[in-house]
Amino acid sequence: MLLTITYEGTNTQELGFLLHKNPERAQQFELSYGKAYVFYPEVSDTRTTAALLLDIDPLDLARGKAGSKDGGLFDYVNDRPYASTSFMSTALVRIFGTAMNGRCDQRQELADTPLHLTATISALKDNGDTALAKELFEPLGYTVQTTRTQLDTAFPEWGISPYIDLTISGNVKLSDLLNHIYVLIPVFDKQKHYYIAEDEIQKLLDHGAGWLADHPYREKITRRYFTAKKSYARKALDILLSDEIADEDSLDETETTEREIRTPLNTQRMETVRNAVLASGASTVIDLGCGECRLTSLLLNEPQIKKVTACDVSVSVLEKAAQRLHLDRMQPYRKNKLTLMQASLTYRDNRFSGYDCACVIEVIEHIEPMRIPAFERAVFAFAAPATVILTTPNREYNANYEHMQENALRHGDHRFEWTRAEFRAWTEHVCETFGYTCAISGIGDVDEKYGTPTQMAVFCKAG
Repeated sequence: MLLTITYEGTNTQELGFLLHKNPERAQQFELSYGKAYVFYPEVSDTRTTAALLLDIDPLDLARGKAGSKDGGLFDYVNDRPYASTSFMSTALVRIFGTAMNGRCDQRQELADTPLHLTATISALKDNGDTALAKELFEPLGYTVQTTRTQLDTAFPEWGISPYIDLTISGNVKLSDLLNHIYVLIPVFDKQKHYYIAEDEIQKLLDHGAGWLADHPYREKITRRYFTAKKSYARKALDILLSDEIADEDSLDETETTEREIRTPLNTQRMETVRNAVLASGASTVIDLGCGECRLTSLLLNEPQIKKVTACDVSVSVLEKAAQRLHLDRMQPYRKNKLTLMQASLTYRDNRFSGYDCACVIEVIEHIEPMRIPAFERAVFAFAAPATVILTTPNREYNANYEHMQENALRHGDHRFEWTRAEFRAWTEHVCETFGYTCAISGIGDVDEKYGTPTQMAVFCKAG
């Protein structure tokens, strides 16, 4: 199973910075279903190619996980070791997660710039649907080429292979290319190697942000992405086809439908943080590491909130946020409150000052541990708002996720995840160092042994 990405232009060796993988050495990664290798078969000033190769053991897939009484998901004879499937998508998140998020501290301007990129994906199963590849990729601006061969030239009566080698090329940001591939590879195969849970809806929305809602084949993509989970496909399409985020955010919270029995964790998190902001009495808020501005969107609807600044290190993330917010047709009373700002959370920035409340939602775990002290100074010493609201995953709760390996993290870009004790110790350090008091609470379903999936700290400036 092979994916190659080629960058053509000037100083193309900087592809290594964008992917966070050194072109001068091959790297090996252990995955739950095999091994992955990243290497560079071609490196020059004008053309550099990175390759991601997956080595999957078909016997392990057939037998299932060690210690499990159940069998695997596939027969002993299967195409999973070489066909590009959801295995490749999950490997992308695991190995290129930071690049998919559009982050590159050393070359952020390059990460935010469309580049001449070509990707080749081997052995995509389209079952003879010759139009599928062009339907999926051409609307995104790619030139599409496919190659199909006979199953075996020695036995022409066997016919043509149901697999294609796909090459797409265009001027595109690397993060967009990776997210397009992540979403669309499973659309070809329609068979995932893991149980599809409801959190898969959010994954599709996150990786499809800024492009899927406008894709002419969005219904086809969404249905095939979820395979047999028709209810999940309907939910995702309902969100994608919504004209105004305000409509989604202002739904009566007491309403439930047959398709909405449990509130997704991310929704619980955003609503809890919004309520904490309002309880603090804040009228001006800065959303640090705003991502797609889900929290910002909620706050813009609140009469108490007079000003919201949404800040992120990535320009491309802010562009996607503007699209998601429908900034070009936002109601004036909301638009006049809003400012989008590019900045890093680990550097002192005078623009962070002057706000009643700072929100840092599911952000700190993406910061390198060695940079946490710089983050602390930027937020608690220099910006020093009256209230800081911060959320982060509770690592102990990961034991409840059956698909996760022991000691794994919830996201490929997480640098760490704290236990409850570690989080409490960090908050106590912040309070002692910078003159705050803190209240800790949980968000999400409560497990008697492991607590809640998300932990939240509300810091208040002492005195």
